[in-house]
Amino acid sequence: MVLCVAEKPSAGRDIAKVLGANTRRDGYMEGNGYWVTWTFGHLCSLYDPNDYNEQWKGWNMSALPMIPERFSIKVTQDEGVQKQFNVIKQLMAQATEVINCGDPGQEGELIQRWVYQQAGCKVPVKRLWTSSLTEEAIRDAFKQLKDQSAYQHLYEAGLMRAIGDWLLGMNASRAYTLRYARNGGQNRQILSIGRVQTPTLALIVKRQQEIEHFVPRTYYELKTLYRDTLFSYVSPKDADSAAKTDNTENAEAADSNDLKGFATLEQAQAVIDSIKDQPLTITSVEKKKSTEYAPRLFDLTSLQVECNKSYGYTAEQTLKLIQSLYEKHVTTYPRVDTTYLSEDIYAHVPKTLEGIKDYFPEVQPLLGLKADGKKGSLPKSKKVFDNKKVTDHHAIIPTGQRPDNLTEQEKKVFRKIALRFIAVFYPDCQVSNTTVFAKIGEYDFKVTGRQVLIPGWREVFAKSQDNTDTPDKPEAADTSAAQVLPDFVQGEQGPHEPQLKEKTTTPPKYYTEATLLRAMETAGKTVEDEDLRDAMKENGIGRPSTRAAIIEKLFQRRYIERQGKAVHATPLGIDLIAKIISPLLMSAELTGRWEKRLRMIERGEYEAREFLGELKQMTTEVVREVKADQTGLPCPLCKQGRIIRGRTRYGCSRWREGCTYAAPF
Repeated sequence: MVLCVAEKPSAGRDIAKVLGANTRRDGYMEGNGYWVTWTFGHLCSLYDPNDYNEQWKGWNMSALPMIPERFSIKVTQDEGVQKQFNVIKQLMAQATEVINCGDPGQEGELIQRWVYQQAGCKVPVKRLWTSSLTEEAIRDAFKQLKDQSAYQHLYEAGLMRAIGDWLLGMNASRAYTLRYARNGGQNRQILSIGRVQTPTLALIVKRQQEIEHFVPRTYYELKTLYRDTLFSYVSPKDADSAAKTDNTENAEAADSNDLKGFATLEQAQAVIDSIKDQPLTITSVEKKKSTEYAPRLFDLTSLQVECNKSYGYTAEQTLKLIQSLYEKHVTTYPRVDTTYLSEDIYAHVPKTLEGIKDYFPEVQPLLGLKADGKKGSLPKSKKVFDNKKVTDHHAIIPTGQRPDNLTEQEKKVFRKIALRFIAVFYPDCQVSNTTVFAKIGEYDFKVTGRQVLIPGWREVFAKSQDNTDTPDKPEAADTSAAQVLPDFVQGEQGPHEPQLKEKTTTPPKYYTEATLLRAMETAGKTVEDEDLRDAMKENGIGRPSTRAAIIEKLFQRRYIERQGKAVHATPLGIDLIAKIISPLLMSAELTGRWEKRLRMIERGEYEAREFLGELKQMTTEVVREVKADQTGLPCPLCKQGRIIRGRTRYGCSRWREGCTYAAPF
């Protein structure tokens, strides 16, 4: 008999149906020469510290760092888990071959491999790999089974991720709790440190402190009205080279805080006095036609971002919804980090569009078009289909199966996915951008306008009654109200009406879950350009499949809280970050580099054992720093005070009373 092991009961039932294993047993299905069973998440886990060493059971600084010579796994101590594991173990002992039908990703591979190791699997193992759970996709995947060895690097990357989280989490949490936690004994406050969660919390705390310490500044914005059009003053430093002037004596715009106007009322008024009686002269009119491409297909992070902005769904909610859509066979595998499709998907597009036509009238103009790459057929753009941008999985798209029996929330998520999929096969949007430069005396002004010439893919979103369907990016915003300028002619001139507005600089915004996900994706850097963001994904914090869980963990541990859509650090979270002395633990950039290492291991470009050596070295260094920190210990000089830590040095808490003890930080 051939044993198939799925990751969830629902996936097991889907596979059993395709294979004809229709006889239900206790914990598995049987029939047609197959047994189909399943795990339900992590049946196995790494040892706890006390499983390795009895001395590690208690929390003692002298026992740190805890670095096992060899990492071991065990079956989770849960009655239901133990029962299902024994079912798998018994079937595996009798099977002639095992087919790993786990989720097609790093975590899914790790879950399965650990179970096989604990069950003592001694027969050949093949791997089923599919991005969809439809019958057709499962049948196709069974025709392309590969030997387990083809996914060895994927397993090693998952293993190193788990070991890294164990090493740093166990050791750093104990070290910081023992040294810095309030209270003691059983009432000790546990300080939870994590390889990904701590730099994520640090991002939130840093942004919050920037907001709280922000000092607003007043500035003055100068515009002038000419032919019912507002022209904006352009400072000499920002002016186009053709319109720049050397005379800046009376028009010194504020630049210390990147202000968009004048730093003082006197500066602004001096310019107004100079121009109010002079005519405005149009110096140039530049018209440029440009192409706007359809918004990218969704990866998991961009879908979570979009659903948070549109509906206020948390990252965890969106992940559960898209996972449900996947298990209902209406969308493809969700835990992906690419917005591209592999080229073999192109041939299946007409069938997919046909399957959703009754739900989306936007599909109608595409029906009947063939996927053959010829003129007049469905377009095959490199911005959509690119094998080089796809590794294990492609972007999230509809499968073409009828989206029946969906909840209201699932319908909203599915609609976003489907509309983007439809839009990429519409023509590009053609726009005309106009920039008009003007001069008043020696000062420069300009105005920009924009007009949609051919809506193209915008028609897909224009027909939607739900305005949240419109993609949330500058080039994809609704342009029905875009400013269309009068027909200005170079050399024309006339009177104008200067206007001065007093404005105040604003602090950065608190993170929302949407912007926090983006920050994690780009290791804390603000990046709007999608191509650049793609290039930075390898250095992001965490993986698309884990970011929602990391954010949720910070909420559960009360390090952060929601205030409306905004994410705020709690006093507990702020206090934790203040206690951390190791830059290794808080650096989003460094954590991002470690994530890149894991991806390189997955591709076979970096040795797992070398990464493990780095993990051990980092763990040892973090513990050493905490042990060396004398904060909180009795002052060795006066014996009465306690050592406190400042930004640059240690010192005695009784320094005001005259104690001179100090040590470099």
